Amino acid sequence: MMILLSQVWLKVVPLVFAMAEGASEGVSAFDWSPMGVWRHMGSVAKVVLLILLIMSIWSIAIMVERYLTFSAARNQSREFAPKVAVSLKSQKIDEAISLSDKYKKSHLAMVVNAGLQEFRAHQLSTDISGEVVDASKRALQRATAIKIAEFRRGLSGLATIGSTAPFVGLFGTVFGIINAFTGMGETANAGIAAIASGIAEALVTTAVGLAVAVPAVWLFNYFTSKVDNFIVEMDNSSAELIDFFLKQRGKK
Repeated sequence: MMILLSQVWLKVVPLVFAMAEGASEGVSAFDWSPMGVWRHMGSVAKVVLLILLIMSIWSIAIMVERYLTFSAARNQSREFAPKVAVSLKSQKIDEAISLSDKYKKSHLAMVVNAGLQEFRAHQLSTDISGEVVDASKRALQRATAIKIAEFRRGLSGLATIGSTAPFVGLFGTVFGIINAFTGMGETANAGIAAIASGIAEALVTTAVGLAVAVPAVWLFNYFTSKVDNFIVEMDNSSAELIDFFLKQRGKK
């Protein structure tokens, strides 16, 4: 879709300026370099482009930060899961807790650590009862909720950029068209040359708005699916840990 939009933009806007050049002698060719486009734009269009630039930088920063966070969580969890399974199979709760402390970025390690810490605290003071298991379950749920909130941090920003960037570009488009027709009304010999520049300027802001919005929407959906996968993994780990607690209770 981005390729299609860029092709349309590159074909339509030069066509408008070509029409302007053909309609009026002495009109110089439009400078399509970044600085040439910038110099040609009005103050409103420049403000719109600056806003879109800030939104683009913000979205890129979120994308990079979330990608690194999710990659670290996935990689560390893959290392942690088989190791902690061996420790729990050998009934070594302290070893499992110590192991989970080493994987700070793993979502599975955080959830398992919370459940084991709660279970060990009650195990040392009382016999293992249904209340102990319930307390451990609540600790697992709290840790899962905290980790989900951490994973979703910044994603609302991507959603906001993806939904508002086209409208910001459209705002610049509207002002560009208004300026174009205002200039046309003030020109004695009104023609396509009088409004072509303003229309092209308006198309530039629209294209930039779409270019900022589309990647943000794509990455928001991608990261949301990753968070959903992490939630499933944490729920499965919590269920397996609860089964371990119940087995420990049955041995007492």
